Amino acid sequence: MTTDALPLTAAELLEGSFCTLPDLIAAHARTQPDTPALVGEDRTLDYARLDKAMGRIAATLQSQGVAKGTPVAMVGINSAALATLFLGALRAGCVPTPLAPSSTPDQIAAMVADCGSPMLFADEASLEALTNIELPAPLLALSDLDRWASATTPPAPVEITPDDPFNIIYSSGTTGTPKGIVQPHAMRWAQLSRSKFTGAVTMIATPLYSNTTLVSFLPTLAWGGTAVLMKKFDARRFLELAEANRATHAMLVPVQYARIMALPDFDDFDLSRFQLKTCTSAPFSAALKADVVARWPGLLVEYYGMTEGGGTTLLVCNQFPDKLGTVGTPIEGHDIRLIDDDGREVAAGEVGEVVGRSPAMMSGYHGRREASSAAEWFDAEGNRFIRHGDIGRFDADGFLTLLDRKKDLIISGGFNVYPSDLEAILATHPDVADCTVVGMPSEAWGETPMGFYVARPDAEDDAAAILGWFNDRVGKTQRLSDLKRLDELPRSAIGKVLKRELRDRFQGATA
Repeated sequence: MTTDALPLTAAELLEGSFCTLPDLIAAHARTQPDTPALVGEDRTLDYARLDKAMGRIAATLQSQGVAKGTPVAMVGINSAALATLFLGALRAGCVPTPLAPSSTPDQIAAMVADCGSPMLFADEASLEALTNIELPAPLLALSDLDRWASATTPPAPVEITPDDPFNIIYSSGTTGTPKGIVQPHAMRWAQLSRSKFTGAVTMIATPLYSNTTLVSFLPTLAWGGTAVLMKKFDARRFLELAEANRATHAMLVPVQYARIMALPDFDDFDLSRFQLKTCTSAPFSAALKADVVARWPGLLVEYYGMTEGGGTTLLVCNQFPDKLGTVGTPIEGHDIRLIDDDGREVAAGEVGEVVGRSPAMMSGYHGRREASSAAEWFDAEGNRFIRHGDIGRFDADGFLTLLDRKKDLIISGGFNVYPSDLEAILATHPDVADCTVVGMPSEAWGETPMGFYVARPDAEDDAAAILGWFNDRVGKTQRLSDLKRLDELPRSAIGKVLKRELRDRFQGATA
């Protein structure tokens, strides 16, 4: 007599060479069915309920003829419903394609057409915005997800290979037309298998359409943890939820850390359960890192990498207090190099464009062969690297310092001017709470640096005095041509300053 082998546990699956996230969630549903998986402001789902909901969504997609490899577009703020749809689409072998609700209706329509999704799910706010425009696919209400996913039979098994697409993330960075970044299962598996979030309670305070969010959200579920979903970030609300849920992990962007640490009662909250806080996506000042390390329990780890993949560096801030001005060293299995404008590797200690290679790399931009090729660099052995678009330099210890985005480099009178250098100086003025520097066209110099700042609440309204103070402290080629005070800097949902928006708004205003 023979008996069927027992299903593998999640721990056993994670020790293998490859498996899918839906398989891991199914394993958790068998072994820890009552553990909360998703804690949203709309609902809470344990692993048993999440697994069943994913099955109904997958089976309904299959019953409607949505084939393996088909993108499924969705737009909305963070919610358990949005997360469940994302995961259910994965179980059907489809390709979840979350879109930013901050996009214009025309941009959303263009992204749906570009990816070829046969449907678009939207939350209440996005539904209202999209009602009166022509869309290339039927519009479905995310609030009707339970009623829509009415299949009563289990979904058909789908064979997934590492090269199959996992998801599409639309990202234009801070400039350009959105491009669909196709991230394969192999890329996600590399992230899931190395990020050991065992038993984590993870605060999800950035949007699910961002890769920044997914690199903490997905491992949390892979390792059987709990994801606490914030609809919209608020510093005090974050601390309240973290304390109430006994949070252990969080991924935040620098502007969020700044707002949290600035709260006068920060030290009154019980954050003693925290084990790991991570940061990525935007420049993270050494002073802010030091403040987080000093006052917030647990490790602080900064990651540097691209949504497109390539190479990733890691800085454990608590262990390297003298390296807080860097983004750390390449993680194991990641190859990061620096090249010049002609594509040749630069000598040790020299400045160059960052290119990276690892198991975690995009397949390419969806439907954009030329753009995909432009994002690649090949070494002498023919190994494929992804261009990061940043300019950096390795120090003698192998730590990478980022100088700027290559596209943000200002060439003024033939001299290279790095905005990040100027921003670091401007930020030290006692009246400056936030700041950025942007290159503006100049007839005399080709380009000239222009500054923008947000004043501290008690500061005097004297941009001219700050401008004079700044220009007295820098070289002639680094002087700001002008300085504008703003109520706030325009930022993306993950905290990147939208320099293109400032350039477009103030072009022609330079002296």
